[in-house]
Amino acid sequence: MDLHAFDEWLIPLATALGAALVGVLAYLVVRPIARRISRHAPVADAVNRQLDKPLRFLLPLMAVQIALEGEPDTLAHVDGVRQLVTVLLIGAFTAAAIAVVRGVADAVAVLHPQDVADNLEARRVLTQTRVLARIAIGIALFAGMAFMLMTFPRARQFGTSLLASAGLSALVIGLAAKSVFGNLLAGLQIALSQPIRIDDVLIVQGEWGRVEEITSTYVVMKIWDERRLVIPLQWFIDNPFQNWTRTTSQIVGSVFFWVDYATDLAPLRVEATRLAQSSKDYDGRVCLLQVVDTSERAMKLRLIVSSPSAGQSWDLCCLVREGLIVLMQREHPEALPRIRAEMHEPTGAHRDAGQIDARLAGQRTDRGTAAVNNDTGLTSLTAPTGGVLPPAEPPR
Repeated sequence: MDLHAFDEWLIPLATALGAALVGVLAYLVVRPIARRISRHAPVADAVNRQLDKPLRFLLPLMAVQIALEGEPDTLAHVDGVRQLVTVLLIGAFTAAAIAVVRGVADAVAVLHPQDVADNLEARRVLTQTRVLARIAIGIALFAGMAFMLMTFPRARQFGTSLLASAGLSALVIGLAAKSVFGNLLAGLQIALSQPIRIDDVLIVQGEWGRVEEITSTYVVMKIWDERRLVIPLQWFIDNPFQNWTRTTSQIVGSVFFWVDYATDLAPLRVEATRLAQSSKDYDGRVCLLQVVDTSERAMKLRLIVSSPSAGQSWDLCCLVREGLIVLMQREHPEALPRIRAEMHEPTGAHRDAGQIDARLAGQRTDRGTAAVNNDTGLTSLTAPTGGVLPPAEPPR
């Protein structure tokens, strides 16, 4: 290998290294100044923090690119080196664009905290920001990859031919990626119309949970027992579901009891009110005990109590239910459901029993019309002798 052929690269290489050092020095000088200026602006501060890593490569690459553009085109392999630096520079710009989007999303999250009593507006803004930020990041990545490919002549020719047959290619791509594009459009629709938001309480396919994450293609629900339910975005557009926090986080919980008809409801109402007011999970809006149903054996009671959130409502309902059960066990055991039965003796039962005893003793029980034959043990309808009436007097 002839090393003298690369002697002409010594000066351009030294120039490129010097430019890279200038870029690094510019980064070291600009970063503290930018942080000091933006520390009182949440959006600018978040963007600066996210741009920290991309700028470490972006500024030196820009300096190297400028240095290479000043070199003559007759320099050996200069076109390949320029293309390599251009690809790296496009990647750095793409990373910087993604950092800006993430910085803005972080700033919006800081400006709208969720740790407040009524966080409906914060959750609405946060949901829109996250979904739109993910869409913007996807667009930036796609654009960066496209610009990288366009630096290669063959890829440029392929792109030109692809645009020439845009109708057929769009149809083929659309059919192949129907579910992907469907979820992307569903994500955009959810971000704008917001049927669900971050931290919403949902009932999906019988599962109770909170929306933990909304991506560009699916939603992650955190179930109450720490499981995760992953649902495609398109499912929320095509199927009905329950959203317990659509307009407000306040909710009313229900507790049901079956009690006896003889139950006095006044002590139960007093105890329910006392239990609710003594709990930190009760917001003071509703505490009502009513008879909502009856059966042939008992009546059904429903107690409704209000809470600031779904989680607090569950705890409050459990507390009130346990307290009323203890009250009925300790002071009102008659309130527990029971089965009643009344036993009636049929008419003439005592007389029938007396006739049976008399017959067993061999006595007449038919008021003179029937008797028991002592010899045979059979009852005669007329006389003890088997039906023949004896004469009034013996024959003479």
